[in-house]
Amino acid sequence: MKLYLTYVLLLISFFVFSQEKQHTSYIDVNYFKGNIAVHNTDILHLIDGHPEGVILSWNKKTYGFNDWEQRYNYPDYGVTFISQNFKNAILGNSYSLYAHYNFYFLKRNLMFRIAQGLAYTTHPYDKVENYRNVAFGSSFLSSTAMMLNYKKERIVDKFGLQAGFSLIHYSNANVKAPNASTNTLAFNFGVTYSLDEEIPEYVTTLIGVKEKFTQPIKYNLVFRGGVNESDVVGSGQFPFYIISAYADKRINVKSALQFGTDVFFSKFLKELIYYKSVSFPEENVTGDEDYKRVGVFVGHELFINKTSLITQLGYYVYYPFDFEGQTYLRIGLKRYFTNKWFGSLTLKTHGAKAEAVEFGIGVRL
Repeated sequence: MKLYLTYVLLLISFFVFSQEKQHTSYIDVNYFKGNIAVHNTDILHLIDGHPEGVILSWNKKTYGFNDWEQRYNYPDYGVTFISQNFKNAILGNSYSLYAHYNFYFLKRNLMFRIAQGLAYTTHPYDKVENYRNVAFGSSFLSSTAMMLNYKKERIVDKFGLQAGFSLIHYSNANVKAPNASTNTLAFNFGVTYSLDEEIPEYVTTLIGVKEKFTQPIKYNLVFRGGVNESDVVGSGQFPFYIISAYADKRINVKSALQFGTDVFFSKFLKELIYYKSVSFPEENVTGDEDYKRVGVFVGHELFINKTSLITQLGYYVYYPFDFEGQTYLRIGLKRYFTNKWFGSLTLKTHGAKAEAVEFGIGVRL
């Protein structure tokens, strides 16, 4: 539970909402219905209905009073609540809370929402009562939601409409097995309601201005950690630690390229190696294999105000025990507390297979 409380606190810190009076706000309420995508054949027995639910969001609009708002075409930010009925007795229902950004395209008629949050599921895996639920090994899950909607605000007085498609992903990122996860693909239709009478004018001081930005190479040192479990149900949760060092170079005001290395100390692998050596002699695991790994990676950082999005592609150069392949991906958020110090919340995966949610603290020099 402490791990998930930390997760919530980090999300709040990543999305510290401005209370400037020039900003306005609105709510939107959406009904959705769709299907669970077959990303893993292990969950075929869980797909026998059409999940449906409600998406309720509070949004704060920006008008360019800060430069980053103009750079990203005046996005909204806010909080989202989703209630979902999986229409499956094994999966039950889920309730989730997110922080989100809305980005706009096509003269602000097309909206893309990206949201990250925490979910509670009513029917997690239980070895006696609900052993068929291989999707959710715990009651609390990480969740990512996305929406692509056509949207018109203030069609009638303060009311507007929006419609489009949504994706809702639930996973505990192997904090506890099993963790096959689910992806709900759905059509949504909703109503928007503006909470303010006056609408400020958009600030356009950066329009037509080519921003020049230079910065020397920066060096980053990050310590990450958390707990996770192998795919063997009941094998136990173990801590992991990661030390990362990398250089980054800002190529413009929005982006930086990264190159660096990770050293992984994953205790669940130590247990898995022992388990394989005594349970599956045909796999030729001796039990003496090193559980540590070393990887090199290239990455990108997208700066949005004090929050940034990082994506990294890595390759293990020291890989004594085979686990999910020699390449890995990392995606997540950084929040700069000062010009040098930052916190991070990232997901490490091998393709579509999650290995861990990583909580990190780092310095950029």
